[in-house]
Amino acid sequence: MIKKLKLPFIVLSAVFISSCSSVYMPNVPNTPMLSQQGEFSGGVHISPRFNTSINGAYAATDHIGVIFSGSYMNREKEAKDYRHQLVEIGGGYFNTFGPDNNRIIEIYAGVGKGKTNRAFREFDDNDVLFSSDLEEITYRKSFIQVNYSSKKNSNLRLFGRDFSLNYGTALRISNVDMKTFMRNSIGQVREGNVFLEPIFFTRMRLSDAVQLQYTSSGNFGLHSRKYMSAGNSIFTVGAVVNIGGRKLK
Repeated sequence: MIKKLKLPFIVLSAVFISSCSSVYMPNVPNTPMLSQQGEFSGGVHISPRFNTSINGAYAATDHIGVIFSGSYMNREKEAKDYRHQLVEIGGGYFNTFGPDNNRIIEIYAGVGKGKTNRAFREFDDNDVLFSSDLEEITYRKSFIQVNYSSKKNSNLRLFGRDFSLNYGTALRISNVDMKTFMRNSIGQVREGNVFLEPIFFTRMRLSDAVQLQYTSSGNFGLHSRKYMSAGNSIFTVGAVVNIGGRKLK
């Protein structure tokens, strides 16, 4: 189990040395682990900076799923404010495989739109504000992702109880382009970028339907950009509910 958790913790270390340096704040990708028609998956995830993601998915057939996601963050500080909103919809294919059908592959594509507001303030030695900078950005997003997860359980003994653990990973490729970019009410040159976002998650089963989830990720931009750059990774804890799924071994 330690070896399986090593890579996510390496990614986590990068989170704490990064800051809100980009106008693009990734949400937690949708990894519903669907297994059969009629299954619903929903989740809520929160980062240490209170970036909150909500995910939902529904299996329309035994192999076709639809997904929707949203995220919100409003962080205010004396020298810097950061606020963002993002919504996504998509769909794709899922299937179970392996000797006990306890491994899941999912391929989804979708589109989304978002908004980011940033404010920067500078103060003199007497704490009097002498300059401020307000950025307002709206953007469009398209993405494709591949999820692999396993419901082959490992056990964690905690507080005298055994909890089942399962693991998963995903690779999301996101194309993000600014729709508008205003800086102090003056239009600016718009930017875009393509982001590679590898994701790792661990789930601890509390019941047949409810699991706690820890998620970590990286964020890498294919192009060098000043504003639409890579710089915000994911580290969240949350809860996931799956209802109506196949009881995998």
